[in-house]
Parts: sequence; structure tokens; C-alpha cells
Amino acid sequence: MKKLLLGNEAVARGLYEAGCSFVSSYPGTPSTEITEAAATYPEIYAEWAPNEKVAMESAFGASLSGVRSFCGMKHVGMNVAADPLFTISYTGVNAGMIIAVADDAGMHSSQNEQDSRHYAIAAKLPMLEPADSGEALAFTKLAYELSETFDTPVILKMCTRVAHSQSIVVTSERKEASRRQYIKNPAKYVMMPGYAKLRHPFVEERTKKLTEYAEHCYFNRVEEGSDRSLGFLTSSTSYQYVKEVFGDRYPVFKLGMINPMPVESIKEFAASVGKLIVVEELDGIIETHCRCLGLEVTGKELFTGIGELSTNAVAKAMGVEAAEGPAMDCEIPNRPPVMCAGCPHRGLFYVLNKLKLTVLGDIGCYTLGAVAPLSAIDSTICMGASVSGLHGFVKASGSDAAKKTVAVIGDSTFMHSGITGLVNVAYNDSHATVIILDNSITGMTGHQQNPTTGFNLKGDPASKIDLEALCRAVGIERVRVVDPYDLAECEEAIREEVAAEAPSVIISRRPCALLKYVKHPGPITADAAKCRGCRACMKIGCPAISMENGRVKIDNTLCTGCGVCGQLCKFGALEGRKESAK
Repeated sequence: MKKLLLGNEAVARGLYEAGCSFVSSYPGTPSTEITEAAATYPEIYAEWAPNEKVAMESAFGASLSGVRSFCGMKHVGMNVAADPLFTISYTGVNAGMIIAVADDAGMHSSQNEQDSRHYAIAAKLPMLEPADSGEALAFTKLAYELSETFDTPVILKMCTRVAHSQSIVVTSERKEASRRQYIKNPAKYVMMPGYAKLRHPFVEERTKKLTEYAEHCYFNRVEEGSDRSLGFLTSSTSYQYVKEVFGDRYPVFKLGMINPMPVESIKEFAASVGKLIVVEELDGIIETHCRCLGLEVTGKELFTGIGELSTNAVAKAMGVEAAEGPAMDCEIPNRPPVMCAGCPHRGLFYVLNKLKLTVLGDIGCYTLGAVAPLSAIDSTICMGASVSGLHGFVKASGSDAAKKTVAVIGDSTFMHSGITGLVNVAYNDSHATVIILDNSITGMTGHQQNPTTGFNLKGDPASKIDLEALCRAVGIERVRVVDPYDLAECEEAIREEVAAEAPSVIISRRPCALLKYVKHPGPITADAAKCRGCRACMKIGCPAISMENGRVKIDNTLCTGCGVCGQLCKFGALEGRKESAK
């Protein structure tokens, strides 16, 4: 049956058809929908793990037990999971195991650009790179065969454009995979030095076999062209751009298996064309491979290693007109992201800005607290870094800094990698104040459950972490909860905790305004007659508030009635705060 599927949905369909039984992931754009879609198949057990390292280790455990498994993450998540990644390359697998990593060239929703192909090379693992949804489904199914044939985890590399674009796939029925027997084998699975030394030669020999396999495998193909003066070597979305610009004019060697890459077939292709041009996003990995083979190749001289490529970018670099025509060259006004109207983080950030505190931030929608007019965050590095960074900041700067510095971290991010930082704060006695922004969901990636929400991936009731009890259990005695809609309460709590000569945690608790079960009282009323045009209400940066003819105006289609703005107005122009359901 033919269906139109997102690339991520196609991967999930491939998992289903290949007989995958176990999925464990951590949500991260652009990878999230793979696991959400996989969870819709009753035959697949699917879960959100607290972080990517746990997800990969859980998937390995499932493979070890004898069932086909999967874990998914975005590119920065692979950093978190790198520890088990390099070692399970040595152990190999029992049943097939796939690791999906989704890169975000262009940084649509990420803190850096990162080329995950480096991980496949460094860990000496095969990596497949589909260019559309059809290949995403097919490559996923074949990856399990590759995994079990060569005794290896297989990395499936997605990217934003493939993950979030739709194309036609041909579906088939699920083929159950026979459960493999687990046989105790310490020499294979216990990676202490004596055994690990014996496994390294296996990895090197496996790489040789995979390189031979890459020469004529399904994943790599040559598409002929009428003009052999040029030839393109490319993969993934870059392949799509080349085809959109040139069609069938020039021959194209399309790599679907990006590691290890073939040797002889690339040499043969290069010899058959007048000039070899490599088109790839971010780093020159294919290009470097070609140069190591002694080939003359053109690559990064033409195509940037920064940001996404596009049809227009490829056309411009090659000195031709893009297939889309001039309409695609028009400038589109930027629309920067903002926190939603009624976002519970807004009031808290307003107070932090008012108090002129140094704020170490973290990864989540609350990172938007860094932008004007709130301008309340001083640094954002990676998940969990706010808590660890705060400890280092105050220890290195002294007690005065501790009274002027806090960390903010979301509930899901705290569970991901903030706990260990808080343990460090307690253990090493930092007089640090950590603010956990508990909005009862994983917000930025699209409302996924996490260990603090009380529900699992499928929405079934699950164990719910008590954040207050957890913080006290790791050694934090000063723990308090505030309502971020109450500015006075937030200010009082923050002033008291930063002044305390002890580590402390403030939990700012309000559910995300976009959660379906949250009931809002409705928009507040703006009284233009009382407004003095002081613009104090504009300091919170709420998209529902604007000025018209010098007076405040409320957009009734956006306003939730949180009442934060009313607490800023000294003239009563904005109706007083209305209590909304928690």
C-alpha cells in the first residue's frame, strides 16, 4: 500500500515491519516523531527514557535479551549517549539494534550544528543515511539485517529536512523476528580490559567486511547522466538538491551507506567523469574520504560547511539558475520564537530581570527568557549545564556572587541531567540557588511525558517523581514551591534563597499554558481610559499585549487571563489577576 509519510513516521513504520519489539528514546527535535509514531503500534513496546544514555543502554539490554531494538535522539543527544555507543561497538549485538540520530543543520531548534557522521567513523559503526521517506522505511528494515549479519549496532542518520518532509512510501505487513536466545558470553559482553583487547580486532575486521559490502550494496547507487564532464558524489538531502538542479544531465553517485564508504566503486566513478564534485552538508567527510583515496575532488571550495544547503545554494555554487526560479529568492521577514501568552515562565523571568541576577540557563522553551524584553539568561550550554555551571560559578566567585546568581532548569531537563549537578551542589556545599521550572511536561519538543508528570509515553499512569522529596533526598534542606503567576511571591522567595548561606531549590510550578487539561479564565480587559501609556505591561514581552494609539490593547484570541500584566499596572488599566486552574 502506498502512503504519504514524514521521514520520521517512515522510520517508525520500518521498525514495525521489521519486527522491532523495543523502543527507548529521549525526545529531541527533529527525532521525536519516530518514537511517538512507533508507540502507536501495539506490537512495539515504546518508552521515553530520562536521557539518551539511558535510552541507548536500555535498547542494548533489549537486544542482548534477544529482541530487535531501537533508540532515537537528536545530534546533541548522541553526545550524552557516546559512552555506551563506543563500547557496544566492541560488544556487538545479539538481536538487531538500530540507533537513530537526527542532525539539525541550520540550527532550527538546536544550540549547535554537529555532524553525527563523525560518531560513526570514531565508533567504527555502520551508518545509513536515507534521502527521503521511502528510503527511511527501506533502510530501517535493512538495517536490522545488517546489524545481525555483521554483529553490530547500526546508526540511522536523519536530518531535519528528511525527518520532517513527506514523500511516498510503500508499506507491507509486519514480519515477526524470531527471538534470539541469550547465551552467557563474558568474553563478548564484559568489556573489562582483558576481554576488550580481544574485541578490538573484531571491530577492525568487521570494518573491512563492511567496506567490501559497501562496494555493491543496495544503499549505494550510480545514476547515469547524459553529460559526463561532471559527476556528483553526494548523499541525503544534498542528493535531492543536486537532482532538483540538474535532473539527469550529470551522473550521480548517491551514497546511502555513509560509513564505511566504498573505495573501488568511488574510484571507478571518479575515473568515468571529467570532474568529481562532492555535495554534502556541514563537514567534508565524503570529500576527505575521496582525498584519502588520492582522488582530485571539488567540495568545500564551493559548498559551505555552515548551515543547510538548498536547491538555490547548490545552483548558485554551480553557476546555474535554480529550478524553483526567482520567486524562491525573495526575503521572508524573520519571525523569532517567543514564549506563549500565559506561559508560566514569563513572570519568573520578569522577577529575575528586575532583581538584576546573573542567571545560568538550560535547554528548553524557557531559554527564550534570554531575549528582550525579559533578557534574563546569561548562558545556555547543554542540558543540565545550568546547575553544574552555577556550582562552578559561585565556588570560583565567592559568597557575594552566590547572592546574585541562580540557575534555571525545566522539570524534564532536570530529570535528564540536572540531578547529578544538584548532587554536586549539595555534596560540595555550594550556596547556590537552583530554580526548577516545573511546567508539568516536556514543552519545547511538543508535550512529551517525563518522569515528573505521572504518565508514560502512551498516556498510561506511571510512577511520578516528587521533585521536593528528590531534592531533599540528595541533601538540599531548603526547598520551596512558588506560583510563577504571583510576582510578589516569586520575588520574596528568590530574595530569601539567594541570601541564605546554604544551597536551596525553588520549584516554580504551573502547568504549560498549552496543555489541553489546563482551564484558563479567559482574556482580561484593558481599560484604555485608565491607561497612562507607561508601557510597564510591555516589559514581560507577552504576545497578547500591544499598544494602539498610545494605549494598551489585549488580543483576546491569545490572552489566557494569567493576570501577570495586571500586577505591573499601577493605574488599574488591566483587570486584576484572575486565578486559573493548576
